[in-house]
Amino acid sequence: MKRFVLLLFLTVICEAVFAQNEIGPEGKNLVWFLLALPLIGIIYVIFRRKGGNTTTGDKGFFRIRRVKLKLEKDRLYYPDYLTLTVKNNGNTDVDLDRPLMIFDNFWLKRRFRLNGMDNRLFYPLYLERGKIHTLNVDLYRFYRHDKRLKKFPKVKIVVSDAKGRRLASKAVYLRKTLFKF
Repeated sequence: MKRFVLLLFLTVICEAVFAQNEIGPEGKNLVWFLLALPLIGIIYVIFRRKGGNTTTGDKGFFRIRRVKLKLEKDRLYYPDYLTLTVKNNGNTDVDLDRPLMIFDNFWLKRRFRLNGMDNRLFYPLYLERGKIHTLNVDLYRFYRHDKRLKKFPKVKIVVSDAKGRRLASKAVYLRKTLFKF
């Protein structure tokens, strides 16, 4: 570890010495570089527009996976039920993994995977584009599991696809807090 710190220190000192002898770029090369950046952006927009006109979504240049979440509670404070609504607004179908529910205190977080409702398991779920999926979450089952969860003011639900990529998240406050975190 001492060798690494010494080597890093010597490298930083040498960089300061070597930097004094460098010559800056010529003005015309810098201008060409600055002109090339907008050109790359314009080409990107043209290819994206061509890819977005397809109706199937599979033939496009880009595949957009856009999932919109809506998390509602039945009461303003200390709710009994949460309603999670997932809508697929993208141009491709999405394979949803089990949602992750996070009870959040300022210092602690408790994570739970939601399997389904009414003792039915229906995850992973294949959600076609334009379709809506609704999940009712009974918070009493979690409070029965651990009584300390009633003191946690915030609940966050994270939805990801079957490959593990995070698609969307939404949070609600279950009780009043002095600070919003």
